[in-house]
Amino acid sequence: MSASKIMPLDLAIRQLTTDGMSLALGTALEGMIPFAAGHEIIRQGKKDLTLIGPISDILFDQLIGAGRVARVIAAWVGNVTSGAGYNFRRAVEQGHPRSIEVLDHSNYSLALALAAGAAGTEFAVTRSLFGSDISLNQDIFRELICPFTGERHLAVRAIRPDLTILHVQRCDSRGNAHFWGSSGVSLDAAAAADRVLLTTEEIVPTELIRSDPNRTFIPEFLVSAVALVPWGAHPSSVYGFYGHDDDYYIEYAQATKDRAAAQAWYREWVFGLPDRPAYLQHLDPTRLARLRLTHPALTIPVDFGY
Repeated sequence: MSASKIMPLDLAIRQLTTDGMSLALGTALEGMIPFAAGHEIIRQGKKDLTLIGPISDILFDQLIGAGRVARVIAAWVGNVTSGAGYNFRRAVEQGHPRSIEVLDHSNYSLALALAAGAAGTEFAVTRSLFGSDISLNQDIFRELICPFTGERHLAVRAIRPDLTILHVQRCDSRGNAHFWGSSGVSLDAAAAADRVLLTTEEIVPTELIRSDPNRTFIPEFLVSAVALVPWGAHPSSVYGFYGHDDDYYIEYAQATKDRAAAQAWYREWVFGLPDRPAYLQHLDPTRLARLRLTHPALTIPVDFGY
């Protein structure tokens, strides 16, 4: 039997992240975003990171505002509730706290790039970006001619992250993970990466995972480490556990609109808190209660017998 891969989140981040590496985060779109892992990366002072994600939400904005990021490969960076990501804008427009490079994708082309990385090919092919200025970036896209039809296509350079961090509902100690709901590009991001870190709401016996094999989204052979982090995706949502904290996103936008106020936000919500349990204690308990699952939507049971 494989050895346990469970370790504290701070140790997992220390062992798996290095300066200058590329990280895929927030790959399930607006839910299941590994905020706890992102905050630990900020606390540990990792730097010169390349962030990879589709609709990357305020976790990217937080990492950028902390000065941890050198490059962003994404379709959009901002705040899904209020729109603008003010730390991102300051970095791009003013070079504060540092200048960053932005490589623009569409959501579709980023998905294709990760799928190519997962498949072990050097590029994917699309025609969807013709007519857009996104396709003009020769570092990412190259025009080619189809050898079968002679028609123009666009080659999309493959993306292979150094590390993909995913938040899941549950997994066993070896990293076999159940995931349900909208997954976005998470599976390809995991398969394309050199290493995968899972943060999870629950650790469950392997027998439970095996009882529903079709829901095993990430298999253990892709996973380097597992960290038990309840509420590890707050303020985003986790299907079956808690909802999206809309108020948090609005408050974050207000707190980071001004540069000095943004620094105060980091002192209160990241650097002033040693870990996720302290973060949860800092939140109003009534807020968490409002977000807990209150309207179950169970699937129809299936029988794997014969």
